[in-house]
Amino acid sequence: MFKSPLTGNLGESHAGGRAAISLRMSGFGAIVIKGASRTPIYLSIHDGRVEFKDASSLWGVRSSLTIGKVLREREPWPGLRSIMRIGRAGERMVRYASVILETYRHFGRLGLGAVWGSKKLKAIVLGGRSSVKVEDIKKYRTVYREIFEECVRSEATRKYHDLGTAENVLPLNEIGGLPTRNLSSARFEGAESISGESFAERSLARRIACAHCPIACIHIAFIRERHLKEKYFYTVRYIGYDYEPIYALGSMLGVSDMDGLLRLIEETDVLGLDAISSGVALAWATEAFKRGIIGKEETIIEPDWGNWEVYLKMLEFIVEQPNEFYEKLARGTEEAARSYGGLEFSLTFGGNEMPGYHTGPGAYIGYLIGLRHSHLDNAGYSLDQRYLGKDYPDPKRLVDELVDEESWRQVLTSLVLCLFVRGVYKPNVVVRALEPLGIEMSEDELKELGKRIYREKLELKKMMGFDPSKLRVPRRIFEVESPHGLLREGYVKEALDHFSRAHFSDYFEASIGSMEE
Repeated sequence: MFKSPLTGNLGESHAGGRAAISLRMSGFGAIVIKGASRTPIYLSIHDGRVEFKDASSLWGVRSSLTIGKVLREREPWPGLRSIMRIGRAGERMVRYASVILETYRHFGRLGLGAVWGSKKLKAIVLGGRSSVKVEDIKKYRTVYREIFEECVRSEATRKYHDLGTAENVLPLNEIGGLPTRNLSSARFEGAESISGESFAERSLARRIACAHCPIACIHIAFIRERHLKEKYFYTVRYIGYDYEPIYALGSMLGVSDMDGLLRLIEETDVLGLDAISSGVALAWATEAFKRGIIGKEETIIEPDWGNWEVYLKMLEFIVEQPNEFYEKLARGTEEAARSYGGLEFSLTFGGNEMPGYHTGPGAYIGYLIGLRHSHLDNAGYSLDQRYLGKDYPDPKRLVDELVDEESWRQVLTSLVLCLFVRGVYKPNVVVRALEPLGIEMSEDELKELGKRIYREKLELKKMMGFDPSKLRVPRRIFEVESPHGLLREGYVKEALDHFSRAHFSDYFEASIGSMEE
């Protein structure tokens, strides 16, 4: 958790990998970082101690992936550690810079990488052999085995192993929920070429799992390139892919070339950029260029839908910031749109660039009222799909469902549970899983705890200046048909008004103004 440099409000980012396990094994339960260093450093945390180490030689290295290789050679606990680091984007304080860990996982959203960059913090390495005391080991093993069996046998988790979240591409495209070319359309004619099925058939190299997970949903593709133009000499590189990068750097930019898309995903990792925000920023810039709002003087090169080679260069420009335009774009899509125009097709919600779901009102209202303005806050996109072919709930009921879901997710994420298996970890299961550790809680107490965490975070947002009446709703979302038809402005307005009165008024008296404001 941190103050987001992108939104100016609550920042919170989640990642897989080994970070949580390694932190606990290092002998600590949490890390709080205050202040800033005058010179680049990294933290080595292991065996109950913290060491501040010089990172001057690592600062300015182009690829964040290289940093991981260097630290693996320097630091102890191979196989048991977690290595988190920023790239050039974090050093340059791009406001949607990420923190990369275990090569293929990310603290991506809301600019944690920029926060580290401002502190001259290049990396954190965690490791050790500490453990957690189990009061009743027999009961622990029984509950563990039940959860394990449910996870590996569930059809809901099988898709994550087989195709990963990339499986979402074709179903979303079919129902008209796949944002394309800056959401000028919700169907992409090139979806088949960048689908999970196509990746699996053409480029899938292997699957890997986060620590202690039996599902292995992380899918790794390969790129083979001729080495130095010599015949029969090749280099092979491995790139992790998921639905969100495929959407943001694929359909959102009109890119249907799989190898080109993989190179864009790889470049965001090399530079240390959040893939979603990067793709949405480039999509806005492309439309603004084509409308004549900005010109080549700003963009330096000519962005064009599907031209992944141009977008590769633009990603580099976002980090290096060679002119005022890219300095603004590095501050976020909304900041650039406010400076140059095109705010009506700037697809940000609460300042955060949109995820890959144009599924209906639930998704967008979820982005707007979510604590992080993220699709994973409350899964509004999932509600949209659940209600396909049925009567959609009224705005008040929808908001209440979203808030209830987000409150429960505070419990799941506090326990460091993967949201992909949220269906397995029902309240009664969580209660039973805590008992062997000596933690006695009822289901009602657990749910109330989630609501309390949610309320405290909402209060923190209010203290940081969050005001529902000032939420900007992009005009574009009302212009492109969703699986539920065209979204109605009045429905969204009523939902936001209900959220303000029923869930926010304890902290802030607000009335929702015109969507045009």
